[in-house]
Amino acid sequence: MSRILTGLDRVASRPSVAVLLVTADAAWIVASVLLHFPARLEAIFQTLVAGLTFAMIFVIQHTQSRLQAATQRKLDEILKALPGASNAVLSIENANDDELRDIGAAHHAIRQEAIDDAIARDETSDEHL
Repeated sequence: MSRILTGLDRVASRPSVAVLLVTADAAWIVASVLLHFPARLEAIFQTLVAGLTFAMIFVIQHTQSRLQAATQRKLDEILKALPGASNAVLSIENANDDELRDIGAAHHAIRQEAIDDAIARDETSDEHL
């Protein structure tokens, strides 16, 4: 089922599909105008649009979930390979909100320290010139 949904996402995301759908919509509108907007034709159109929208929500959600999971596995591998990396970060997606805030604050402090170090190095190198 996953392959079907992923394949459907790949096909649906092509520009030619968008052009085809816009053309079909325009043809449907022209036919509706020529037929003076019959209620049955409008009901069919609304049902098709609602059904396709509903189905595409699941296709897009599935594809995004797979991509996110793959990215997460790649990041986990990178973290495992780094000698100074904290293993606690590997399971951060299971952390509660307080733990996420604490980890975010710690990483913010690390980033700020790196920025301060870079500024100090730039100032030192400017003094030597």
